[in-house]
Amino acid sequence: MPKHPVSSIEQRFFRLSSLLAECQSLWRPAPFMYRRPPWQEAYPELVDVLLGLDDLQVERLQANPWQNSPLRNWLPVAELAELVRLAPLTVKAMPMEQAWAQHVGGRKWKQIEAFTRHLHVAPQDGLLDWCAGKGHLSRALAHCHAAEVIALEWQASLCEEGRRLAAAQLAPVRMKQQDVMAMETGRYLTAQTHVVALHACGDLHLRLLDLAAASGSAITLAPCCYHRTREADYRPVSRRGRELCDRHSLHLERSDLALAVQETVTAPRGVRLRREQANAWRLGFDELQRELRGEDVYLPVPSLAYGRLPERFEAFCRWAANLKGIDIPDSLDLTLYERSGWQRQAQVKRLELVRHLFRRPLETWLVMDRFFLLLEAGYTAEVGTFCASKLTPRNLLIRARKA
Repeated sequence: MPKHPVSSIEQRFFRLSSLLAECQSLWRPAPFMYRRPPWQEAYPELVDVLLGLDDLQVERLQANPWQNSPLRNWLPVAELAELVRLAPLTVKAMPMEQAWAQHVGGRKWKQIEAFTRHLHVAPQDGLLDWCAGKGHLSRALAHCHAAEVIALEWQASLCEEGRRLAAAQLAPVRMKQQDVMAMETGRYLTAQTHVVALHACGDLHLRLLDLAAASGSAITLAPCCYHRTREADYRPVSRRGRELCDRHSLHLERSDLALAVQETVTAPRGVRLRREQANAWRLGFDELQRELRGEDVYLPVPSLAYGRLPERFEAFCRWAANLKGIDIPDSLDLTLYERSGWQRQAQVKRLELVRHLFRRPLETWLVMDRFFLLLEAGYTAEVGTFCASKLTPRNLLIRARKA
């Protein structure tokens, strides 16, 4: 039985819709795009409190935005915390031999372990792994259930590696090179199929839901990367979601969906420092380009992999300026802009704490939209968590079977 009755989930869905709509002027603007947040005049005291936080307070609130939050005087912190508190789903004891974890990263294997133990497989189910990569999940499922698993993956190199690993581990996995967005993919799904997807992105998991609802396949899905979609504006997939958006005037764009997956597991200190440097340099270049162009408007610059980031701020600015067709005079001293970038970085970290409060509520809302799509298609479904957030923040799971 679901931990949360459907009526309880519907109440949460309704209230989350209302709160996301009421507060969208606060959480939708990304602070790095503005010298002053658009909501500063409406909430001057909130800005003062945020900018007055010390580094330890900021770090604590980044890790846990709900506990002892100074934002509670302006925002519904306690209510949001309760609305996103979904219970763990029931789990089955399954043998998971450590030998099966060969060639899988430690964190990824723990996610596979947790996901596999939450899979309820009926005797008639034919297992289908959606967007299987190298088939790590497929091999674990094949071993646990002593059953053949069909694994769909569009990259030929990953399919080949998946076949090699399955053969080495004597796992009955059939890797199929298949673009899941293609028309013919539907042939793999029937009423006897149980399709599984661990962190399938955006349009890929929406395609899964469409095909499964049409065929009656059972589903176990942990969604991810909702913003990886071709559509600039998000159209709720459930009738209930569309009704709530219309009722509360809640409009979501692709850039808004990215907020739902910004929470990450804490990276090593060196990686975090390098990331902060990259962000500060981007903000320093933003100050520079506004002055050189005479336009007080944010100019997006593509991200660079950390290994490709120049060693010096000046080199970064000249790379970005060349990309955007901006001429930087050779005589210009860029030290001031680098200093401004670090100052803005400190401000952005504090102002971002407002958006942090709405990351999980937005993700929960999006998962509930998918949950109600399945209910409307005649499924019995449940939604909850399959592991702790410290293992992966993308720990929400939908299990559904045609009634």
